[in-house]
Parts: sequence; structure tokens; C-alpha cells
Amino acid sequence: MRLERLNGDKIKIFLTFDDLKERGITKEDMWHDLPRVEKLFRDMMLEADDELGFEASGPIDVEVFSLPAQGMVVIVSRGRDGHHEDDEFEDDDDFIQMQVTLDESQDVLYQFEQFEDVISLTKTLYDLDIRTGSLFLFENKYYIHFDENQLSDEHDLETLVAILAEYGNTSTITIYRIEEYGKCLIKGKAISEIYRYFIDTPQS
Repeated sequence: MRLERLNGDKIKIFLTFDDLKERGITKEDMWHDLPRVEKLFRDMMLEADDELGFEASGPIDVEVFSLPAQGMVVIVSRGRDGHHEDDEFEDDDDFIQMQVTLDESQDVLYQFEQFEDVISLTKTLYDLDIRTGSLFLFENKYYIHFDENQLSDEHDLETLVAILAEYGNTSTITIYRIEEYGKCLIKGKAISEIYRYFIDTPQS
């Protein structure tokens, strides 16, 4: 489990499926066993307090983004004064009140330190007839994103993720943040365009 402070009232937690397994929770539990999920988040809040000094009491918002074959990104926002007006929050000041939002996506998003890694990845994917994807630049790192509409049934998702993992790392940043603050370099056909310009060039 990795924790990162985004600002004074918000932190990000990245959980692998192995992290969940160690805590006795399956991916399915995240969607069907809310009491167990809330207990998991309360335990995580204690760790966040120890590691980041992020103290959560009263109302907090929890956004969970499930990533296929990778893990989960959890964004925790501490409620500001007046953020929640429900009377239920006035009874128990020391008890963490949670508003949990779950978002399961089949999108695939990986981070790469160098553009050379993206080129090496492109050659492998192109040979497997995978030509789509979008390329982003965010905070001096490159990101390849495949949305679920670009992943056809003929392409095995686990195989794709395994190949991506050979060249890059699982992104702990959501695609929403990258789209908002990063720069889209190639939209929708990144693999074919990178192959065209950097690999399939005439030999002099």
C-alpha cells in the first residue's frame, strides 16, 4: 500500500490486489460488502495518520477507482466546515463518517519514465496487432492509456497488462487527473503513430 498527500485535505492511497488479499478482502467484496470496506478504510486512515499526519475525523469522502489486473486508487478528501450539512454528522465527532463512491473501470493506464521505454513497448504491441491507445505527458513522465472501448475481445487483458508491466509501472494517478492537468500527445492511435514515426522509418 502506498500513501501520498495531495494537499492539506486530500490524500491518495494505492492498493494492489495483494494488499487487499493480505487484509482478507477480495475485489468483489469492494462492491458488495460495504461494512467490510468501511472497516478497511478506517484502518487505512490510521496508517495515513501515522505516515502522513493526515487525521480524519468527522465527514470524509472516499473515491475508489478499480483498475483491471492492477489494483485500486483511493482518493480520500477530508470534509471542510459546512461541506456536509446532514444532522447525522453532528452526533459523533470522533467517528469517521464516510461517503464512498465506487468507480470500476476496464481502462488500462501505465506510467513510463523515458520515451525510449514507450518506443520499445510500441514495437511489441504493434507486432500483436494492438494499434490504439492514447499517449500523455504529465509531470515529466509518459502515460499510455487504453480505454475499455479500445480493448477488443480478441486482445487478452491480462496479456496486455503483463506486457505493459515489462516496460513501465502501474499508474497510481487516475486518468481523470492526467486528462485535466497533463498534455495529450496522441489521442486514440498512439501505438500506430509512434510505430510510424519512430520505428517504421526508411533505412538510409
